Amino acid sequence: MSSDLHQLQSTLTETSDRWLSRLRELVECESPTEDAAAVNRAMDMAIAWAEELGGRVVRHPQTGYGDVVELWFGEQADGRKPLMLLGHLDTVWPMGTLAGMPWRREGDAQGRMRLWGPGVLDMKAGVVMALAAVEVVQQNGGLLQPVVLLLNPDEETGSEVSRPHTERIARECEAVFVMEPAQGLPGSADDAAYKTARKGVGHYRLDVTGVASHSGVDFTRGRSAVLELARLLLKVEQFTDLETGLTVNPGVIGGGTRSNVIAAHAWAEVDVRIARAADAERVDRLFHGLAVDDPACSLQVSGGINRPPMERGEGTVRLFEQARSLASRLGMELKEAATGGGSDGNFTAGIGVPTLDGMGAVGEGAHAAHESLLLDHLLPRTSLLAAMIASRE
Repeated sequence: MSSDLHQLQSTLTETSDRWLSRLRELVECESPTEDAAAVNRAMDMAIAWAEELGGRVVRHPQTGYGDVVELWFGEQADGRKPLMLLGHLDTVWPMGTLAGMPWRREGDAQGRMRLWGPGVLDMKAGVVMALAAVEVVQQNGGLLQPVVLLLNPDEETGSEVSRPHTERIARECEAVFVMEPAQGLPGSADDAAYKTARKGVGHYRLDVTGVASHSGVDFTRGRSAVLELARLLLKVEQFTDLETGLTVNPGVIGGGTRSNVIAAHAWAEVDVRIARAADAERVDRLFHGLAVDDPACSLQVSGGINRPPMERGEGTVRLFEQARSLASRLGMELKEAATGGGSDGNFTAGIGVPTLDGMGAVGEGAHAAHESLLLDHLLPRTSLLAAMIASRE
């Protein structure tokens, strides 16, 4: 098998310049989630490259978002379930970002060559890696099972339209490989790890209604929604339970109209992270159990957990152990890590499909102006992905 693995590497080396050129094309095709036409232009690129590889396209048009796209490779063989490669082509970056954050290839302060640009790490490189890996496996013995690369248009805003498609396809699949970036940089505590666990993500909103009045003329008649919200947030703070991985962050608040008016309305948006699926119901009870202290005020609670946690289950552990073994034979040391961030892999793991995440590029700065990836890790990581596709048990 080791000679086969090195043949995969050799073939990838021969095609690497072409795929790097395509990565640049994809990065320079800006695709913010809110611009459906822009996302679809990026989808069109991926579709064209997949069709060159003999891929079959299933496209699901959406309203208000780009399309959900399935790219299928290989034929049904021996009744084996398909393998899903999971990615997205929307980014957090608005149109025009390239002007101040252009694609470039240059070294960093440590002398490591990097690729820079909006979306290069999160996660256009992962999409290119997936296509390159499929190509090299096809050229070296073929696929052992059908492979579907699912590209979503709305991951950065919660996967509202793509989630049903992700779960529908995943239910028919043997396993899911998520092409999100690795966890951490080489030499860090996580050391470019694959992700075997992710926290679930929730969003709650508190809306408090009080009684407005003039703060100078009629102070005692007013009932401040701002003060009531402040008291509620002190209660919300107590929901955090670090031992179980439950964290609660009131990240955005607002309310009132003027400083001389007792506020009739105030609100807060609260981010929630859970490590265990069993905590979702408890969190919901906590938020819906909140009550105002001032009977003249009222509270409305909305929201909930929108991404279940990706727990470190047996199926995911088996996938990671296989990846670690193959990595060793490729001369790589592979580690695993857990993260507090969510991905579409949360959905596939949440319905019980073995899911391995963080199989994309190695870099830093996702959603930040220094977004970049380490070039030297692209080829080895793509080789490992190809090996995982080629040697499914």
